[in-house]
Amino acid sequence: MSSDAPNQPKPEGDGVNVDATQSKKAAKKEAAKQQKRAAAAAAAAVTAISLDAPDPLAAHYGDIPLEDLQSKSVTGREWTEVGLLTEGLEGQTVLVRGRVQTVRAVSKKMAFLIVREKGFTVQCVLLVSPDVVSLGMVKFATGLNRESYVDVEGTVSVPSSPIKGAAQQVEIQVRKVYCISKAVPTLPINIEDAARSEVEIDKALQAGEQLVRVNQDTRLNFRVLDLRTPSNQGIFRIQCQVENIFRQFLLSEGFVGIHTPKLIAGSSEGGSAVFRLDYKGQPACLAQSPQLHKQMAICGDFGRVFEVGPVFRAEDSFTHRHLCEFTGLDVEMEIKEHYSEVMDIVDRLFVALFDSLNERCQKELEAIGKQYPFEPLKYLRKTLRLTFQEGVQLLKDKNSAGQDHRSDTNLTQAETREEAGIEIDPLGDLNTESERKLGQLVLEKYGTEFYILHRYPLAVRPFYTMPCSDDPTYSNSFDVFIRGEEIISGAQRVHLPDFLATRAEACGIDVKTISTYVDSFRYGAPPHGGFGVGLERVVMLFCALNNIRKTSLFPRDPLRIAP
Repeated sequence: MSSDAPNQPKPEGDGVNVDATQSKKAAKKEAAKQQKRAAAAAAAAVTAISLDAPDPLAAHYGDIPLEDLQSKSVTGREWTEVGLLTEGLEGQTVLVRGRVQTVRAVSKKMAFLIVREKGFTVQCVLLVSPDVVSLGMVKFATGLNRESYVDVEGTVSVPSSPIKGAAQQVEIQVRKVYCISKAVPTLPINIEDAARSEVEIDKALQAGEQLVRVNQDTRLNFRVLDLRTPSNQGIFRIQCQVENIFRQFLLSEGFVGIHTPKLIAGSSEGGSAVFRLDYKGQPACLAQSPQLHKQMAICGDFGRVFEVGPVFRAEDSFTHRHLCEFTGLDVEMEIKEHYSEVMDIVDRLFVALFDSLNERCQKELEAIGKQYPFEPLKYLRKTLRLTFQEGVQLLKDKNSAGQDHRSDTNLTQAETREEAGIEIDPLGDLNTESERKLGQLVLEKYGTEFYILHRYPLAVRPFYTMPCSDDPTYSNSFDVFIRGEEIISGAQRVHLPDFLATRAEACGIDVKTISTYVDSFRYGAPPHGGFGVGLERVVMLFCALNNIRKTSLFPRDPLRIAP
């Protein structure tokens, strides 16, 4: 038999039937596909049934109805603050309340919520498991709008790797989640945008990425949202500490807290920058300071007094450091011998204040610094004091040095102006540029950003300021500076009624409008002095912020009276 004979059959078992093999493989593939389709259909059916059918865990999640928010009963439940969630609570069941900062759905069976309270954040994990978390609960959680208020109950766990998206390094394995208050789906400003630093925005621009920058007016128009950023939480908690330390220090020094009227018959500072109003048919003003009444309190034998209260200035100032309404921290005290006694109080008060803020408010300062980077304030244990004439001399020395340098080099006009320094009137006031330049010179020479300048020219001080004994063109007064900007004005007051009336007339004040103030000194008054400082300005300069509106909760300036 020839080996190449056509159509010769092969022996059985000697080879493979190719058509049969291919047919079996195709059948297996088709069967596998059918199984996958069936499994997918079954899963979809289960999901549909799970979501459409009554959920046995429905009571563990959802929107809290109004009637349950109307103080129906006291259950004894205890909430844990997010900022107190630590590894020491591992395995314990906790109940927290806060805002939904972010929502991230991993799948239909798993989601993450970041919940924020008072600037602290914690990651909450929802994972479908029998009798604990249902598909419906995950779906509800992923549908929550950002900034909605929620209650979350679950078990604290410690993950094996650090949590990057939350402050607290623990998680809550969620068992219950309820919405207390819904936020609108689209917010006018997003918190993450409002919390972004200029450094971060600039880096993104360099990388070709455009990030949202929230400007100052937009922030103030939607101030309630803006206040939720970590930096603002830090700013106003520090502001609270400044007020508390101010009170505590002065109380420990024998001062008495008082409250003076804000509706007065005449100007308290002189000048035209007052808010005038009708008071039952009589002309009146909003107080520019508690000055007159705190002095009257000294005449009432309180010895040492202080006040924390609103101050009103009607000046049309659009600068970074002026407001039409601010919170004044005011002090008045008897003087035994010299107005330096008042400066002694300023010295010890503010050194104690700065020490306390640096010690107690590290987290708040860190939060501010992330959005608004700044260097810690430099100050001395014993506050530097310079006379006004010494300050002027420093500026003049800078002028001379600049002129010497200018004669030896080829400078541009701008450089020439800078090197030449600033012209100063020895009997005038320092303008903003002069104050800033003097602050730089003091820092270079004495290593401090906090100092006192005293013996100001009398012509630039209020009518109730006592002239110097050795030179009546100067006064027993002082200003205090932080980072080259004035924060405090103070002085010895005139306590002799006739002299006081003469000074008022010389400053253009109608003595009749302050007659009760002048008369209070006719019954015997001790020598006294005091000072006033703006709370918002102290915080602004301590934290090196660029605008006082950042440290006013709801600022009032010439263009803003809302919200």
